[in-house]
Amino acid sequence: MTGPAGQWVLLAYRIPRQPSTLRITIWRKLDRLGVARLGDGLVALPADARTREQLDWIAEEIVETGGTATVWLAVPGNLTQEKAIAAGMQRARAAEYRAVIEQAQAAAQARPGERSRAVKRLQAELRRIGRRDYFPPAEREAAQRVVRALAQQIAAEAVG
Repeated sequence: MTGPAGQWVLLAYRIPRQPSTLRITIWRKLDRLGVARLGDGLVALPADARTREQLDWIAEEIVETGGTATVWLAVPGNLTQEKAIAAGMQRARAAEYRAVIEQAQAAAQARPGERSRAVKRLQAELRRIGRRDYFPPAEREAAQRVVRALAQQIAAEAVG
């Protein structure tokens, strides 16, 4: 389910209240990584070399701007806790994939030029979601399928 022996990499941090732009920047970076928020100032990702490095970079950035941050490797106390964290992360990605599906379905009804721009944007969005999708939901395949179908529709129109 996660990294070796169910390990997770945790980032415990405190960011100065001012300027608020720093807090927002860090929150956005953490969101892009797809972290599980375990509490105020505590986030987690399944442990591997990439996720540890990413949280190390964010920790350094927090410290350089006057905050405090520590990175930990940890194992959940029990399998139920780990499954709950993973399920929450999976639900978040499923919602993102559902949004892609809805956008692709709407784009299928648009004019050809708009469809072409939409498919490029949706393909990029699928790549972004995929980078933070540690526990792929069923919606992942559905989103990939609908975007692929839209791209094929555009290609068929270009030929015909």
